[in-house]
Amino acid sequence: MKGASASKPVGVIGLGIMGSAMAANLVRAGCAVHGYDPVAARRAALRKAGGRPARSAAEVLSRALIVISSLPSAAALHAVAGELRRKGGIVIETSTLPVDDKLRARDVLQRKGVTLLDCPLSGTGAQAKTKDLVVLGSGDRRAFAETKSVLEGFARAHHYLGAFGNGSKMKFVANLLVAIHNVSAAEAFVLGMKAGLDASTMLRVLGDSAASSRMLQVRGPQMVAGRYRDATMKVEVWQKDMKIIGEFAAAHGVPTPLFNASAAIYNAAMAQGFAAQDTASVCAVLEALAGVKR
Repeated sequence: MKGASASKPVGVIGLGIMGSAMAANLVRAGCAVHGYDPVAARRAALRKAGGRPARSAAEVLSRALIVISSLPSAAALHAVAGELRRKGGIVIETSTLPVDDKLRARDVLQRKGVTLLDCPLSGTGAQAKTKDLVVLGSGDRRAFAETKSVLEGFARAHHYLGAFGNGSKMKFVANLLVAIHNVSAAEAFVLGMKAGLDASTMLRVLGDSAASSRMLQVRGPQMVAGRYRDATMKVEVWQKDMKIIGEFAAAHGVPTPLFNASAAIYNAAMAQGFAAQDTASVCAVLEALAGVKR
């Protein structure tokens, strides 16, 4: 962060995988970070990282004029919007949620004089830790400009996409590709392993070829190791995103055959006990189907 903005208080509501990483990076950037999460261990982790845990979302909203929300559900967003009592400020809403729910929250906050920006993130939890996130921003242009120094504290890039909701629409399109690319990387690894190729060698060679993708680079190492418990995106959480993308595509009458095919593999991961593990575990699902034994 640059200039005096680094010393200004910033709030973070929701200290899960993404929220905790953003908060830690903002602390490192010199911000006074006030954060809240209903899970006590997450508040303790924020204190250890140099942040200032609050007792409620309302307390965070009272201490910082720019607040980031990183929430697991629409219900959580509506609860936060309902807790706000003061006038003024900006909430940077980074969660992946239906646009209609964000519009409803925007209208509630607007009546209180608070601007809600629709700013979902492109990147995994592992990328969030290294500040390798891209912010897909939309909403009031002037308010978005006011948040840029904060965005630069936890993301490597940010894009302003216009009218409120365009950020979420771009995220749905991006996540459709993520869903497909993740399964396609796993499919390629399984085929190669079944044919006798070494997984580590495939990661190195494919990553340097025209076949590479960001999902191959980010999730390939987990697939090579066959270890998925250190989740940067849990399969059970990803199911929420898959549902939103499917409904978004259906509402626009757009066929998504590759996305639909990938959904079956994620459903199988849920059924096979990988719900709390990383989405890279689709590789284990395909290994089982192919009879690959490491």
